[in-house]
Formats: sequence, structure tokens, C-alpha cells
Amino acid sequence: MQEVVVHEGPRIAFAESPIPRPGPDQIVIKVDVAGCNPKDYKTYWFPEPLNQGNDVAGYVHEVGSKVVEFKAGDAVFALHELGTKHGTHADYCVTWAYTTAHLPKGFSNETAATIPLAATSAALGLFRGLQLPAPSQSPTEHTGPLLIYGASSAVGAFAVKLALLSNIHPIIAVSGPSGATLLSQLLEPSKGDFLLNYKDHSSASALVSQIRKVCPQPFHGALDAISEQQSPNIVLAALDALSGPNSTPRLAATLPYPEDILVQRSDAIEPYLVVAADVHNGRDSKAGGEDFGCVIFRMFARWLGEGRLSGYPFEVRDGGLKGVQRALDDLNEGKVRGKKLLIRVSGT
Repeated sequence: MQEVVVHEGPRIAFAESPIPRPGPDQIVIKVDVAGCNPKDYKTYWFPEPLNQGNDVAGYVHEVGSKVVEFKAGDAVFALHELGTKHGTHADYCVTWAYTTAHLPKGFSNETAATIPLAATSAALGLFRGLQLPAPSQSPTEHTGPLLIYGASSAVGAFAVKLALLSNIHPIIAVSGPSGATLLSQLLEPSKGDFLLNYKDHSSASALVSQIRKVCPQPFHGALDAISEQQSPNIVLAALDALSGPNSTPRLAATLPYPEDILVQRSDAIEPYLVVAADVHNGRDSKAGGEDFGCVIFRMFARWLGEGRLSGYPFEVRDGGLKGVQRALDDLNEGKVRGKKLLIRVSGT
């Protein structure tokens, strides 16, 4: 089979490899559609240049000896373990059975491939990082306010969707102008949700003032789906301005916040670093990370089938696996806004 290996640049190289075999608790998937993410070029060096694909939708090719939930031919979507071999930018990939889910009838592989990495990251940030109540059949009466910065990014948009499933309100969503249409379709202004365009404000302090104006009560917490450039300063300033007198709001971030910003603070706020690998072998593995991954993937499938969860806007790049190069170039150059880049592998 063919697979794509990412090197510094980003520069891709093709490798001929045998079709992988599954471990006892693993699945080999014949890849139909795979996703491309910024981490694919940012982590080319970890642990070595390898196939960086993590999002996949396709069909079960072979299951391990302990797998009972899936069989050959099943339509599935899955998250490949980050930083390991046999990623999704290939004809076949390997996933763990517990972060694989059946694709409900009526949903395309393209829609499914937008979900694994971004929605898992959003779920970790909300439910493990911010410790918000997870969705249930009877939505909680718990209310926010919840600040989501970068709300139109893939992680941010799934965070909005999952928070809505938990009946978390008000949601203060900060986004660029390209995300206005998507977020306007999701947010519920009647429950206090508010969309702010960061480009409408001349400075970070002006944006913080507007956040305070539209939501004067203390925040439960914030999820920063950008976590670079000005977002750490803005998010921390907003939390400072709207903190309760006897509580420290929680913060989840998709990248580490600069130490020089955090050490200046007198409170004990420590951002929860959102790392999707925690559902496999990461920091949370001994504290229920794998169980969390197992449960959330089955809920993703259930919510899709019930119409309570949807995918993210996408664009399928031409050229099969060759399209990975242009996708990574465009991501690296900041040319992609408000959509997930996908690669159709099968039939190419």
C-alpha cells in the first residue's frame, strides 16, 4: 500500500508499506476519506517523520482477536492514535477499537471524517478540562457563562455544539467574520448566547470590554481553541474581569500558554492543555482517558444518528494522497478558514 510521511517543510514523501495487521484490540480500516490538520505539519518531528493522519472514515478490513463490536465491511469513523505508525494518510490505517465508531446510515464519509480529532479535543476541553456536565437525555439545568475563543474553528465549533447538547448557556463565542454564518445557525440568543467578531474591535482591551458588556456575570470557564498570538492575553483578561469573588474560573487551551504570562498572575489558574492523545496513551490514560474516549465515540455515533450532532464544513482536495502536500501548505500559510480539508484516498 501507499502512505504519506511528513518531513520538515512541510514536505511529504511516499512510502510503499505492507498492509498493517491489527493488534488484539485494534482494527485495520480501508481508508476512504482522511482529514488534514495543522498538527500534521507542526509535529512532523514527533516522534519521528511518519504518517501524521488521524481522522478517518472508511470500512473495516480486519479486526483483532479481542474485537467483538466490529466486523469486516462495517462503515466506521475513527481517531488514529497520535504519534504512532499506520496513520490515516494511507490506503489502510490502524485504530483502536474503543476510539472507532459505527457510522450511522445516511451520513457520508466526508462528514464523518471531520469529527474524530476536533470533536474529541472539544470534548476533552469541556468535560475534562472545564469539568462541565456532559450531555444526557435530560439536559442539565447547569448554566455557564462559557467563553469559547476561536469558536468557528473545528475544535471551537464542536465545543459550541457539545455545550449546547449540555444546555450550557450563555455561550460567548468569539470568532472572525468567516465564522458568522456557521455560528449564527448554532447559537441561541434567546438563552443569552452572543457572537463577537474580534475584528470589530480595535484592540484586545476593547474586545475584553465588549465581552464584559454582553456578559456581566462571572464565567464558569473558557475554552481557547486558538491559544496563540493575542488569544491568551484576551482570554485571561476576560476571565479576570468576570471572575467570581471566591472562585477561580477554569481554562482549557489547545496549545500551552506562555509561561511569562502565567507567572505574572496571583491566582492559581492553570490551563488544562487539550491533547487528543490523552484518550489513548497520554497524561490522562491512568485517570480514565481511554474510558472517556470509548464513551465519547459511542456518543458521537448516537448523537449523529439522532440528529443532535452534525459535522463541520469541509473541502475535499483533488489528487488523492498527493493532495496532502497542498493541504498542508495551505494550512501552514493560513489560507484555510472555516472548513476541514479532506483527502479522498479510495479510488485514487
